[in-house]
Amino acid sequence: PFSEYHFIDMDISKIGELREMTNHRSDVHIHEGDCNKILLEKVFPKCLFNNYNRALCLLDPYGLHLDWEIIADAGRMRSIEIFLNFPVMDMNRNVLWNNPELVSPDQIKRMNSFWGDNTWRKAAYRDDMNLFGYLEKTDNSTIVEAFRDRLKNTAGFKYVPSPIPMRNTKGAVVYYLFFASPNKTGHSIVENIFDKYKDKR
Repeated sequence: PFSEYHFIDMDISKIGELREMTNHRSDVHIHEGDCNKILLEKVFPKCLFNNYNRALCLLDPYGLHLDWEIIADAGRMRSIEIFLNFPVMDMNRNVLWNNPELVSPDQIKRMNSFWGDNTWRKAAYRDDMNLFGYLEKTDNSTIVEAFRDRLKNTAGFKYVPSPIPMRNTKGAVVYYLFFASPNKTGHSIVENIFDKYKDKR
């Protein structure tokens, strides 16, 4: 069993529901606010590798609201495994347009913050111009694989199985579920689960 549970949300109504569900258990800590700040300041310091503490972190952003610093910190610490809902629908709706010149600076800023820099552009667009004079967009699988590579080679997670698509009731992909870990055992377990469910809706 886990020795502590930490739940974070910015929505006060969801905070109230969490308190009701957990019945004020002493091992449950509920935080109202921005996870980008709370994880770094209050939760991750409890999970230090040298103290033999380990953690599983479930990152379920509403969209492009998670900072890369959270993911990178978890990777550097070598004591945290993460599940991450990768918000590809928000990306496609607001950032990864066929004509990147039309994307607003605020949306680009959100994408840069989530990705950690602007290297997502290389994955999102082909090198050559199309007939209309702007860069041709790639597909979801290219974006997802580029982020998987980033989890391994930039954040430093040793094991990152291929993620599985999470679909809505109409079959459209809303998220990709990533798992990233410093631990081979965790990787093997999750990879088997992902293989079992990757083609199901």
